[in-house]
Amino acid sequence: MASLPLWNEAPFEARPLRPHQSKAMAQLKSSFLAGNRRTVVQMPTGAGKTRLAAEIVNGALAKGNRVCFTVPAISLIDQTVSAFESEGIDEIGVIQACHPRTRGWEPVQVASVQSLARRARPQADIVVVDECHMRFDAVSKWMADCPQTTFIGLSATPWARGMADEWQDLIIPVRMQELIDQQYLSPFRVYAPTHPDLSGVRTVAGDYHEGDLGDVMGESRLVADVVETWLKLGERRPTLVFAVNRAHAAQIQAQFASVGVPMGYCDAFTDLVERKVLFDRMQRGDLCGIVNVGTLTTGVDADVRCVVMARPTKSEMLFVQCIGRGLRTAPGKRDCIILDHADNHARLGFVTEIHHDSLLSGKDKRAATRKEKGEPMPKECASCGILKPPKVRECPSCGFTPTRQSEIEAEEGELVEVKAAKIKPTMADKADFYAQVLWIARERNRSSGWASHTYRDKFGVWPIGEAKHAKPKPPTEGVLMFVKAKDIRFAKGRGK
Repeated sequence: MASLPLWNEAPFEARPLRPHQSKAMAQLKSSFLAGNRRTVVQMPTGAGKTRLAAEIVNGALAKGNRVCFTVPAISLIDQTVSAFESEGIDEIGVIQACHPRTRGWEPVQVASVQSLARRARPQADIVVVDECHMRFDAVSKWMADCPQTTFIGLSATPWARGMADEWQDLIIPVRMQELIDQQYLSPFRVYAPTHPDLSGVRTVAGDYHEGDLGDVMGESRLVADVVETWLKLGERRPTLVFAVNRAHAAQIQAQFASVGVPMGYCDAFTDLVERKVLFDRMQRGDLCGIVNVGTLTTGVDADVRCVVMARPTKSEMLFVQCIGRGLRTAPGKRDCIILDHADNHARLGFVTEIHHDSLLSGKDKRAATRKEKGEPMPKECASCGILKPPKVRECPSCGFTPTRQSEIEAEEGELVEVKAAKIKPTMADKADFYAQVLWIARERNRSSGWASHTYRDKFGVWPIGEAKHAKPKPPTEGVLMFVKAKDIRFAKGRGK
Protein backbone atom coordinates (compact mmCIF):
# COMPACT_ATOMS: atom_id res chain seq x y z
CA MET A 1 0.00 0.00 0.00
CA ALA A 2 2.07 2.82 -1.29
CA SER A 3 -0.11 5.78 -0.47
CA LEU A 4 -2.08 4.66 2.57
CA PRO A 5 -4.04 5.84 4.44
CA LEU A 6 -6.94 5.79 1.99
CA TRP A 7 -8.34 9.12 3.12
CA ASN A 8 -7.32 12.74 3.56
CA GLU A 9 -8.39 14.89 6.44
CA ALA A 10 -12.10 15.57 5.83
CA PRO A 11 -12.84 19.13 4.63
CA PHE A 12 -16.27 19.20 6.28
CA GLU A 13 -16.32 20.76 9.75
CA ALA A 14 -18.02 17.89 11.55
CA ARG A 15 -18.37 17.52 15.29
CA PRO A 16 -14.96 17.18 16.95
CA LEU A 17 -13.89 13.60 17.47
CA ARG A 18 -13.82 12.32 21.00
CA PRO A 19 -10.38 11.24 22.25
CA HIS A 20 -11.10 7.54 21.75
CA GLN A 21 -12.38 8.19 18.21
CA SER A 22 -9.22 10.08 17.33
CA LYS A 23 -7.21 7.21 18.78
CA ALA A 24 -9.20 4.74 16.64
CA MET A 25 -8.40 6.74 13.49
CA ALA A 26 -4.69 6.78 14.35
CA GLN A 27 -4.69 3.03 15.06
CA LEU A 28 -6.50 2.34 11.79
CA LYS A 29 -3.88 4.26 9.81
CA SER A 30 -1.11 2.39 11.60
CA SER A 31 -2.78 -0.93 10.82
CA PHE A 32 -3.07 -0.10 7.12
CA LEU A 33 0.53 1.16 6.95
CA ALA A 34 1.56 -2.20 8.41
CA GLY A 35 0.00 -3.86 5.35
CA ASN A 36 -3.42 -4.89 6.69
CA ARG A 37 -6.49 -4.56 4.46
CA ARG A 38 -8.93 -6.23 6.86
CA THR A 39 -9.06 -4.40 10.20
CA VAL A 40 -11.72 -4.62 12.92
CA VAL A 41 -12.38 -1.73 15.29
CA GLN A 42 -13.85 -2.80 18.62
CA MET A 43 -15.82 0.01 20.27
CA PRO A 44 -18.53 -0.43 22.92
CA THR A 45 -22.15 0.41 22.21
CA GLY A 46 -22.58 4.17 22.57
CA ALA A 47 -18.92 4.92 21.80
CA GLY A 48 -19.85 6.61 18.52
CA LYS A 49 -19.12 4.03 15.81
CA THR A 50 -21.28 5.93 13.31
CA ARG A 51 -19.35 9.15 13.98
CA LEU A 52 -16.12 7.23 13.41
CA ALA A 53 -17.53 5.76 10.18
CA ALA A 54 -18.52 9.25 9.00
CA GLU A 55 -14.94 10.43 9.57
CA ILE A 56 -13.66 7.55 7.45
CA VAL A 57 -16.24 8.22 4.71
CA ASN A 58 -15.64 11.97 4.58
CA GLY A 59 -11.89 11.45 4.40
CA ALA A 60 -12.24 8.81 1.67
CA LEU A 61 -14.42 11.14 -0.41
CA ALA A 62 -11.82 13.88 -0.06
CA LYS A 63 -9.33 11.52 -1.71
CA GLY A 64 -11.73 10.48 -4.46
CA ASN A 65 -12.48 7.00 -3.12
CA ARG A 66 -15.85 5.25 -3.23
CA VAL A 67 -17.27 3.74 -0.04
CA CYS A 68 -19.92 1.15 0.78
CA PHE A 69 -21.31 1.00 4.31
CA THR A 70 -23.11 -2.28 5.07
CA VAL A 71 -25.74 -2.63 7.79
CA PRO A 72 -27.03 -5.92 9.26
CA ALA A 73 -30.74 -5.10 8.91
CA ILE A 74 -32.98 -3.15 6.56
CA SER A 75 -34.33 -1.30 9.61
CA LEU A 76 -30.95 0.45 9.97
CA ILE A 77 -30.76 1.86 6.42
CA ASP A 78 -32.61 5.14 6.97
CA GLN A 79 -31.09 5.58 10.43
CA THR A 80 -27.59 5.35 8.93
CA VAL A 81 -28.40 7.73 6.04
CA SER A 82 -29.72 10.32 8.49
CA ALA A 83 -26.65 9.96 10.70
CA PHE A 84 -24.31 10.44 7.73
CA GLU A 85 -26.25 13.49 6.51
CA SER A 86 -25.88 15.04 9.96
CA GLU A 87 -22.11 14.71 9.50
CA GLY A 88 -22.15 16.50 6.13
CA ILE A 89 -22.30 13.45 3.86
CA ASP A 90 -25.02 13.88 1.24
CA GLU A 91 -23.72 12.00 -1.83
CA ILE A 92 -25.49 8.86 -0.70
CA GLY A 93 -27.24 6.07 -2.56
CA VAL A 94 -29.09 3.15 -0.99
CA ILE A 95 -29.02 -0.52 -2.00
CA GLN A 96 -32.36 -1.87 -0.88
CA ALA A 97 -35.43 -2.98 -2.81
CA CYS A 98 -37.67 -0.10 -3.95
CA HIS A 99 -35.88 2.47 -1.81
CA PRO A 100 -36.54 6.04 -3.03
CA ARG A 101 -32.86 6.84 -2.67
CA THR A 102 -31.61 4.22 -5.12
CA ARG A 103 -28.75 6.16 -6.76
CA GLY A 104 -26.07 3.84 -8.04
CA TRP A 105 -23.86 6.71 -9.24
CA GLU A 106 -23.31 8.22 -5.78
CA PRO A 107 -19.81 7.65 -4.25
CA VAL A 108 -21.28 6.49 -0.94
CA GLN A 109 -23.62 3.50 -0.90
CA VAL A 110 -25.48 2.31 2.20
CA ALA A 111 -26.47 -1.32 1.72
CA SER A 112 -28.26 -3.95 3.74
CA VAL A 113 -26.52 -7.31 3.70
CA GLN A 114 -29.82 -8.88 2.66
CA SER A 115 -29.83 -6.81 -0.54
CA LEU A 116 -26.13 -7.44 -1.19
CA ALA A 117 -26.86 -11.17 -1.25
CA ARG A 118 -29.29 -10.69 -4.16
CA ARG A 119 -27.80 -7.80 -6.13
CA ALA A 120 -24.63 -6.79 -7.90
CA ARG A 121 -22.05 -5.28 -5.58
CA PRO A 122 -21.37 -1.57 -5.90
CA GLN A 123 -17.94 -0.34 -6.91
CA ALA A 124 -16.08 0.47 -3.71
CA ASP A 125 -12.51 1.17 -2.65
CA ILE A 126 -13.43 0.90 1.04
CA VAL A 127 -16.18 -1.25 2.57
CA VAL A 128 -17.18 -0.46 6.15
CA VAL A 129 -18.98 -3.43 7.74
CA ASP A 130 -21.20 -2.56 10.69
CA GLU A 131 -21.73 -5.31 13.30
CA CYS A 132 -19.09 -7.40 11.54
CA HIS A 133 -19.24 -10.10 14.24
CA MET A 134 -22.49 -11.30 12.66
CA ARG A 135 -20.44 -12.69 9.73
CA PHE A 136 -22.95 -12.50 6.91
CA ASP A 137 -22.19 -14.71 3.89
CA ALA A 138 -22.60 -11.81 1.45
CA VAL A 139 -19.80 -9.89 3.17
CA SER A 140 -17.55 -12.95 3.55
CA LYS A 141 -17.88 -13.74 -0.16
CA TRP A 142 -17.12 -10.12 -1.10
CA MET A 143 -13.97 -10.21 1.03
CA ALA A 144 -12.86 -13.46 -0.59
CA ASP A 145 -13.57 -12.26 -4.14
CA CYS A 146 -11.92 -8.83 -3.78
CA PRO A 147 -8.61 -9.16 -1.92
CA GLN A 148 -7.45 -5.68 -3.01
CA THR A 149 -10.50 -3.91 -1.51
CA THR A 150 -10.04 -2.46 1.96
CA PHE A 151 -12.54 -3.66 4.58
CA ILE A 152 -13.07 -2.02 7.98
CA GLY A 153 -15.19 -3.90 10.50
CA LEU A 154 -17.06 -2.21 13.34
CA SER A 155 -18.35 -4.09 16.38
CA ALA A 156 -18.77 -3.82 20.11
CA THR A 157 -18.32 -7.60 20.39
CA PRO A 158 -15.98 -9.00 17.67
CA TRP A 159 -15.64 -12.35 19.41
CA ALA A 160 -17.28 -14.74 16.94
CA ARG A 161 -15.32 -17.82 15.99
CA GLY A 162 -13.89 -17.68 12.47
CA MET A 163 -13.30 -13.91 12.39
CA ALA A 164 -9.53 -14.39 12.44
CA ASP A 165 -9.81 -16.41 9.23
CA GLU A 166 -11.16 -13.34 7.39
CA TRP A 167 -9.82 -10.32 9.29
CA GLN A 168 -6.15 -9.50 9.81
CA ASP A 169 -6.08 -7.10 12.72
CA LEU A 170 -8.11 -6.03 15.77
CA ILE A 171 -7.73 -2.59 17.32
CA ILE A 172 -9.27 -1.62 20.66
CA PRO A 173 -9.04 2.15 21.19
CA VAL A 174 -11.14 2.20 24.36
CA ARG A 175 -12.88 -0.11 26.81
CA MET A 176 -16.35 0.17 28.27
CA GLN A 177 -15.24 1.05 31.81
CA GLU A 178 -13.11 3.91 30.46
CA LEU A 179 -16.16 5.36 28.68
CA ILE A 180 -18.20 5.11 31.88
CA ASP A 181 -15.43 6.82 33.85
CA GLN A 182 -15.31 9.58 31.22
CA GLN A 183 -19.13 9.92 31.34
CA TYR A 184 -19.61 8.96 27.70
CA LEU A 185 -21.58 5.93 28.90
CA SER A 186 -23.93 5.54 31.84
CA PRO A 187 -22.91 3.75 35.04
CA PHE A 188 -25.14 0.85 36.05
CA ARG A 189 -26.48 -1.07 39.03
CA VAL A 190 -27.22 -4.79 38.84
CA TYR A 191 -29.70 -6.81 40.89
CA ALA A 192 -30.02 -10.58 40.56
CA PRO A 193 -33.36 -11.36 42.25
CA THR A 194 -33.99 -14.76 40.61
CA HIS A 195 -31.89 -17.90 40.32
CA PRO A 196 -33.58 -20.26 37.84
CA ASP A 197 -32.64 -23.95 37.76
CA LEU A 198 -31.01 -24.47 34.36
CA SER A 199 -29.49 -27.85 35.15
CA GLY A 200 -31.80 -29.64 32.69
CA VAL A 201 -31.39 -27.16 29.84
CA ARG A 202 -29.40 -28.47 26.89
CA THR A 203 -26.64 -26.51 25.15
CA VAL A 204 -26.78 -26.14 21.35
CA ALA A 205 -24.13 -24.26 19.32
CA GLY A 206 -22.60 -22.83 22.48
CA ASP A 207 -25.79 -21.39 23.99
CA TYR A 208 -28.85 -22.66 25.82
CA HIS A 209 -31.50 -24.57 23.85
CA GLU A 210 -34.32 -22.07 23.25
CA GLY A 211 -37.13 -24.59 23.69
CA ASP A 212 -35.77 -25.85 27.00
CA LEU A 213 -35.19 -22.28 28.16
CA GLY A 214 -38.77 -21.33 27.29
CA ASP A 215 -40.09 -24.17 29.46
CA VAL A 216 -37.99 -23.11 32.46
CA MET A 217 -38.29 -19.33 32.22
CA GLY A 218 -41.98 -19.51 31.31
CA GLU A 219 -42.96 -20.88 34.72
CA SER A 220 -45.65 -18.64 36.19
CA ARG A 221 -43.55 -18.11 39.32
CA LEU A 222 -40.62 -16.72 37.35
CA VAL A 223 -42.79 -14.60 35.06
CA ALA A 224 -44.55 -13.09 38.07
CA ASP A 225 -41.20 -12.42 39.74
CA VAL A 226 -40.10 -10.33 36.75
CA VAL A 227 -43.09 -8.04 37.31
CA GLU A 228 -42.87 -7.92 41.10
CA THR A 229 -39.15 -7.11 41.00
CA TRP A 230 -39.66 -4.35 38.44
CA LEU A 231 -42.33 -2.79 40.65
CA LYS A 232 -39.93 -2.82 43.60
CA LEU A 233 -36.69 -1.82 41.90
CA GLY A 234 -37.41 -0.57 38.38
CA GLU A 235 -38.54 2.91 39.48
CA ARG A 236 -40.93 2.96 36.49
CA ARG A 237 -38.01 3.80 34.24
CA PRO A 238 -38.17 3.32 30.45
CA THR A 239 -37.41 -0.39 30.22
CA LEU A 240 -36.33 -3.04 27.73
CA VAL A 241 -37.17 -6.63 28.69
CA PHE A 242 -35.31 -9.44 26.90
CA ALA A 243 -37.34 -12.65 26.78
CA VAL A 244 -36.55 -16.18 25.58
CA ASN A 245 -39.10 -16.61 22.80
CA ARG A 246 -42.37 -15.14 21.53
CA ALA A 247 -44.56 -17.09 23.94
CA HIS A 248 -42.40 -16.06 26.89
CA ALA A 249 -42.44 -12.40 25.81
CA ALA A 250 -46.23 -12.48 25.48
CA GLN A 251 -46.51 -14.01 28.97
CA ILE A 252 -44.42 -11.27 30.50
CA GLN A 253 -46.33 -8.53 28.67
CA ALA A 254 -49.65 -9.99 29.85
CA GLN A 255 -48.40 -10.23 33.45
CA PHE A 256 -47.41 -6.57 33.41
CA ALA A 257 -50.80 -5.65 31.95
CA SER A 258 -52.59 -7.56 34.71
CA VAL A 259 -51.18 -5.12 37.29
CA GLY A 260 -51.85 -2.03 35.22
CA VAL A 261 -48.37 -1.57 33.73
CA PRO A 262 -48.49 -1.00 29.95
CA MET A 263 -45.66 -2.67 28.07
CA GLY A 264 -45.16 -2.89 24.31
CA TYR A 265 -44.25 -6.08 22.46
CA CYS A 266 -41.63 -6.47 19.72
CA ASP A 267 -40.28 -9.46 17.81
CA ALA A 268 -38.64 -10.11 14.45
CA PHE A 269 -42.02 -9.70 12.71
CA THR A 270 -42.63 -6.20 14.09
CA ASP A 271 -42.09 -3.84 11.16
CA LEU A 272 -40.18 -0.55 11.17
CA VAL A 273 -43.25 1.65 11.53
CA GLU A 274 -44.54 -0.35 14.50
CA ARG A 275 -41.14 -0.22 16.18
CA LYS A 276 -40.93 3.54 15.80
CA VAL A 277 -44.41 3.88 17.28
CA LEU A 278 -43.42 1.69 20.22
CA PHE A 279 -40.34 3.79 21.02
CA ASP A 280 -42.26 7.04 20.55
CA ARG A 281 -44.91 5.82 23.00
CA MET A 282 -42.23 4.82 25.51
CA GLN A 283 -40.57 8.22 25.10
CA ARG A 284 -43.90 9.96 25.84
CA GLY A 285 -44.56 7.74 28.84
CA ASP A 286 -47.57 5.97 27.31
CA LEU A 287 -45.61 2.72 27.65
CA CYS A 288 -43.38 1.82 30.60
CA GLY A 289 -41.20 -0.28 28.33
CA ILE A 290 -41.00 -2.89 25.58
CA VAL A 291 -40.83 -6.66 25.97
CA ASN A 292 -38.87 -8.12 23.06
CA VAL A 293 -37.45 -11.36 21.77
CA GLY A 294 -34.76 -11.86 19.15
CA THR A 295 -34.46 -8.16 18.38
CA LEU A 296 -33.51 -4.73 19.78
CA THR A 297 -29.92 -5.83 20.43
CA THR A 298 -28.53 -3.47 17.77
CA GLY A 299 -29.43 -0.06 16.39
CA VAL A 300 -31.38 1.11 19.45
CA ASP A 301 -30.63 4.73 20.33
CA ALA A 302 -33.62 5.22 22.63
CA ASP A 303 -33.48 6.53 26.20
CA VAL A 304 -33.48 3.21 28.08
CA ARG A 305 -32.88 3.37 31.82
CA CYS A 306 -33.72 -0.16 32.94
CA VAL A 307 -32.81 -3.48 31.32
CA VAL A 308 -34.53 -6.70 32.40
CA MET A 309 -32.66 -9.87 31.44
CA ALA A 310 -35.29 -12.62 31.54
CA ARG A 311 -33.25 -14.63 29.07
CA PRO A 312 -30.33 -16.79 30.26
CA THR A 313 -27.39 -16.95 27.87
CA LYS A 314 -23.88 -18.33 27.67
CA SER A 315 -23.02 -15.92 24.84
CA GLU A 316 -20.85 -13.01 25.89
CA MET A 317 -21.73 -11.26 22.63
CA LEU A 318 -25.49 -11.44 23.20
CA PHE A 319 -25.10 -10.51 26.85
CA VAL A 320 -22.99 -7.40 26.16
CA GLN A 321 -25.25 -6.30 23.28
CA CYS A 322 -28.36 -6.56 25.48
CA ILE A 323 -26.90 -4.66 28.44
CA GLY A 324 -25.43 -2.09 26.07
CA ARG A 325 -28.95 -0.94 25.13
CA GLY A 326 -29.23 0.71 28.54
CA LEU A 327 -25.79 2.32 28.77
CA ARG A 328 -26.29 5.34 26.50
CA THR A 329 -26.36 8.61 28.40
CA ALA A 330 -29.39 10.92 28.41
CA PRO A 331 -30.35 14.19 30.13
CA GLY A 332 -31.22 13.53 33.77
CA LYS A 333 -30.09 9.90 33.62
CA ARG A 334 -27.89 9.07 36.59
CA ASP A 335 -27.48 5.34 35.89
CA CYS A 336 -29.06 2.24 34.39
CA ILE A 337 -30.76 -0.40 36.53
CA ILE A 338 -30.20 -3.99 35.38
CA LEU A 339 -32.51 -6.70 36.72
CA ASP A 340 -30.92 -10.05 35.90
CA HIS A 341 -33.44 -12.86 36.38
CA ALA A 342 -31.25 -15.35 34.55
CA ASP A 343 -28.01 -15.53 36.58
CA ASN A 344 -26.09 -14.15 33.59
CA HIS A 345 -23.85 -12.02 35.81
CA ALA A 346 -23.05 -15.01 38.02
CA ARG A 347 -22.10 -16.89 34.85
CA LEU A 348 -20.33 -14.18 32.82
CA GLY A 349 -19.50 -11.35 35.24
CA PHE A 350 -20.06 -7.63 34.66
CA VAL A 351 -20.01 -6.47 31.04
CA THR A 352 -17.15 -4.12 31.92
CA GLU A 353 -14.99 -7.14 32.78
CA ILE A 354 -15.49 -9.07 29.51
CA HIS A 355 -12.41 -8.60 27.30
CA HIS A 356 -10.79 -10.41 24.37
CA ASP A 357 -7.60 -9.01 22.91
CA SER A 358 -7.54 -11.03 19.69
CA LEU A 359 -9.86 -12.47 17.06
CA LEU A 360 -10.81 -16.17 17.11
CA SER A 361 -10.26 -18.58 14.24
CA GLY A 362 -12.78 -21.23 13.27
CA LYS A 363 -10.63 -23.87 14.93
CA ASP A 364 -10.58 -22.09 18.29
CA LYS A 365 -12.78 -23.52 20.98
CA ARG A 366 -15.33 -21.29 22.68
CA ALA A 367 -13.46 -18.92 24.94
CA ALA A 368 -13.84 -19.89 28.57
CA THR A 369 -15.98 -17.55 30.63
CA ARG A 370 -14.52 -15.78 33.61
CA LYS A 371 -16.35 -18.15 35.94
CA GLU A 372 -15.04 -21.20 34.07
CA LYS A 373 -11.52 -19.78 34.43
CA GLY A 374 -12.04 -19.57 38.18
CA GLU A 375 -11.85 -15.78 38.22
CA PRO A 376 -13.63 -13.83 41.01
CA MET A 377 -17.26 -13.08 40.19
CA PRO A 378 -19.72 -10.40 41.38
CA LYS A 379 -21.20 -10.96 44.83
CA GLU A 380 -24.65 -10.04 46.12
CA CYS A 381 -24.72 -7.46 48.91
CA ALA A 382 -26.30 -9.00 52.00
CA SER A 383 -27.93 -5.68 52.85
CA CYS A 384 -29.44 -4.17 49.69
CA GLY A 385 -29.24 -7.06 47.22
CA ILE A 386 -27.18 -5.23 44.59
CA LEU A 387 -24.34 -7.08 42.86
CA LYS A 388 -20.99 -5.60 43.84
CA PRO A 389 -17.70 -6.05 41.97
CA PRO A 390 -15.37 -8.94 42.84
CA LYS A 391 -13.06 -8.37 45.81
CA VAL A 392 -15.00 -5.27 46.92
CA ARG A 393 -16.02 -5.50 50.56
CA GLU A 394 -17.91 -2.24 51.07
CA CYS A 395 -21.10 -2.11 49.02
CA PRO A 396 -20.89 0.83 46.57
CA SER A 397 -24.66 1.26 46.80
CA CYS A 398 -25.54 1.15 50.50
CA GLY A 399 -22.12 1.20 52.17
CA PHE A 400 -22.64 -2.08 54.02
CA THR A 401 -19.43 -3.92 54.88
CA PRO A 402 -19.67 -7.53 56.05
CA THR A 403 -17.59 -8.36 59.11
CA ARG A 404 -15.11 -11.17 58.90
CA GLN A 405 -16.28 -14.00 61.12
CA SER A 406 -16.58 -17.72 61.28
CA GLU A 407 -19.45 -19.24 59.32
CA ILE A 408 -20.67 -21.08 62.44
CA GLU A 409 -20.33 -20.58 66.17
CA ALA A 410 -21.03 -22.69 69.23
CA GLU A 411 -23.83 -21.70 71.59
CA GLU A 412 -24.89 -24.00 74.41
CA GLY A 413 -23.72 -27.05 72.53
CA GLU A 414 -25.61 -26.25 69.31
CA LEU A 415 -24.23 -25.14 65.95
CA VAL A 416 -25.83 -21.91 64.78
CA GLU A 417 -25.37 -20.44 61.32
CA VAL A 418 -24.16 -16.85 61.35
CA LYS A 419 -25.40 -14.59 58.56
CA ALA A 420 -24.29 -11.09 57.71
CA ALA A 421 -26.40 -8.53 59.52
CA LYS A 422 -28.46 -6.13 57.43
CA ILE A 423 -28.50 -2.41 58.06
CA LYS A 424 -31.36 -1.80 60.46
CA PRO A 425 -33.83 0.99 59.74
CA THR A 426 -34.16 3.64 62.43
CA MET A 427 -37.41 4.30 64.31
CA ALA A 428 -37.76 7.47 62.24
CA ASP A 429 -37.53 5.39 59.05
CA LYS A 430 -40.22 3.05 60.35
CA ALA A 431 -42.49 5.91 61.40
CA ASP A 432 -42.10 7.54 57.99
CA PHE A 433 -43.02 4.29 56.22
CA TYR A 434 -46.05 3.76 58.47
CA ALA A 435 -47.27 7.32 57.86
CA GLN A 436 -47.24 6.68 54.12
CA VAL A 437 -49.05 3.35 54.52
CA LEU A 438 -51.72 5.06 56.64
CA TRP A 439 -52.24 7.58 53.83
CA ILE A 440 -52.73 4.73 51.32
CA ALA A 441 -55.14 2.97 53.70
CA ARG A 442 -57.21 6.15 54.06
CA GLU A 443 -57.30 6.87 50.32
CA ARG A 444 -58.20 3.28 49.40
CA ASN A 445 -60.67 2.67 52.23
CA ARG A 446 -58.51 0.03 53.87
CA SER A 447 -58.48 -0.70 57.56
CA SER A 448 -55.89 0.28 60.12
CA GLY A 449 -55.31 -3.44 60.54
CA TRP A 450 -54.21 -3.65 56.90
CA ALA A 451 -51.75 -0.82 57.55
CA SER A 452 -50.36 -2.64 60.60
CA HIS A 453 -49.97 -5.88 58.64
CA THR A 454 -48.17 -4.01 55.85
CA TYR A 455 -45.80 -2.53 58.44
CA ARG A 456 -45.12 -6.01 59.80
CA ASP A 457 -44.50 -7.35 56.27
CA LYS A 458 -41.84 -4.68 55.91
CA PHE A 459 -40.14 -4.80 59.30
CA GLY A 460 -41.18 -8.12 60.87
CA VAL A 461 -42.80 -6.49 63.92
CA TRP A 462 -46.02 -4.62 64.68
CA PRO A 463 -45.99 -0.80 64.77
CA ILE A 464 -44.25 0.40 67.92
CA GLY A 465 -42.72 3.56 69.33
CA GLU A 466 -42.86 6.61 67.05
CA ALA A 467 -44.72 4.68 64.35
CA LYS A 468 -47.83 4.28 66.52
CA HIS A 469 -48.26 8.06 66.56
CA ALA A 470 -47.49 8.69 62.87
CA LYS A 471 -49.79 10.95 60.86
CA PRO A 472 -50.73 10.02 57.26
CA LYS A 473 -48.51 11.53 54.57
CA PRO A 474 -48.39 11.09 50.76
CA PRO A 475 -46.36 8.01 49.79
CA THR A 476 -43.17 7.90 47.77
CA GLU A 477 -42.87 5.82 44.59
CA GLY A 478 -40.94 3.18 46.53
CA VAL A 479 -43.70 2.69 49.10
CA LEU A 480 -46.35 2.56 46.37
CA MET A 481 -44.36 -0.16 44.60
CA PHE A 482 -43.96 -2.11 47.87
CA VAL A 483 -47.73 -2.04 48.40
CA LYS A 484 -48.43 -3.02 44.80
CA ALA A 485 -46.09 -6.00 45.09
CA LYS A 486 -47.83 -7.00 48.34
CA ASP A 487 -51.22 -6.79 46.61
CA ILE A 488 -49.98 -9.00 43.77
CA ARG A 489 -48.77 -11.65 46.21
CA PHE A 490 -52.09 -11.52 48.03
CA ALA A 491 -54.06 -11.89 44.77
CA LYS A 492 -51.92 -14.83 43.70
CA GLY A 493 -52.47 -16.47 47.09
CA ARG A 494 -56.24 -16.14 46.71
CA GLY A 495 -56.03 -17.60 43.23
CA LYS A 496 -54.34 -20.69 44.56
